[in-house]
Amino acid sequence: MTLKTTLVAALLAATTAGMGLAEGHGGAVKVGMITTLSGGGAGLGIDVRDGFMLAVKQAGNDKLEVVIEDDQRKPDIAVQLADKMIQSEKVDVLTGIIWSNLAMAVVPAATAQGKFYLSPNAGPSALAGRGCHPNYFNVAWQNDNLHEAAGAYANEAGLKNSFILAPNYPAGQDALTGYKRFYEGDLAGEIYTKLGQTDYAAEIAQIRASGADSVFFFLPGGMGISFLKQYAASGVDLPVVGPAFSFDQGILQAVGDAALGVKNTSQWNKDLDNPTNAAFVESFQAEYGRLPSLYASQGFDTANLLLSAMAKADVADADAFRAALKEADFASTRGDFAFGPNHHPIQDIYIREVIQEGDVFTNKTLGAALTDHADAYAAECKM
Repeated sequence: MTLKTTLVAALLAATTAGMGLAEGHGGAVKVGMITTLSGGGAGLGIDVRDGFMLAVKQAGNDKLEVVIEDDQRKPDIAVQLADKMIQSEKVDVLTGIIWSNLAMAVVPAATAQGKFYLSPNAGPSALAGRGCHPNYFNVAWQNDNLHEAAGAYANEAGLKNSFILAPNYPAGQDALTGYKRFYEGDLAGEIYTKLGQTDYAAEIAQIRASGADSVFFFLPGGMGISFLKQYAASGVDLPVVGPAFSFDQGILQAVGDAALGVKNTSQWNKDLDNPTNAAFVESFQAEYGRLPSLYASQGFDTANLLLSAMAKADVADADAFRAALKEADFASTRGDFAFGPNHHPIQDIYIREVIQEGDVFTNKTLGAALTDHADAYAAECKM
């Protein structure tokens, strides 16, 4: 199933004071959003879409048009959609991809054709270093970042012998690389699982026999739900550390008690104390009837970055529009936000703990794990 929505965003004026951006002074901008809206991982794409479109709605900018397509988490579908959007839809900007293998299939060809790509999620290392491009901006993080923070936290927590696992695809490889970059202890085991895997009996048996004192895992979406439930039922009672992707708002309701107390890392949480974030959380709940996730915040920030550039430059003037994007002159849900020289964020990354508020499982921020953190690949970028 492919979902297509074309929205000319003259919908409503800003519903939350101070969050809308002025109508752009340049020409119209057409955005092609390719994201995962069906099958495994659909919740991530839906949240990115909804966060993005909330910002569009609040801006009320009738020069912005958004075309949305479902990539079904399939690289070949993503490539076909990108080709159609560039050749037939004549989009100026592409965005939306969740998965790093899909990003690697789409982004280099899109930027080579002169299109801007704003990533609201996937941040493969190959696009941060030697494969960087002037037209590619990542508004979320470089893939390693949250895992680096998890490694730093593991040191502070006194963990000495971690068993680590992640899916075997670019983001999974970046995840374990990032954890090991900062983690100073030993490894009781290191394995890559199949992308989309749901049965982790064999991996949990290996953890049980390994002599580990802790587990670090990166298993986004349904993979994380399956692992956490099976891990909790297994009786293996080792502390778990992970990135936000396996402990995010949508996932936690499915996992339930099994996630309580788990420490995880994120550059965003609903309790971050800044006016933009408070207004975002309130307006997202009012619009969609649920708490926002990390992915929703990234979609929201991506749209507001785009709107900030539209207010300063015409997309037809690529140099001026690129410079306007680089300024990142928008109010982020994260507070301070800036791009590094490779167009990836420099930002704080926090430690969160899974808690329960009434009937809702959520996260609370404990403190910063890394401050003003940039990625490890910027020096390889030769823009």
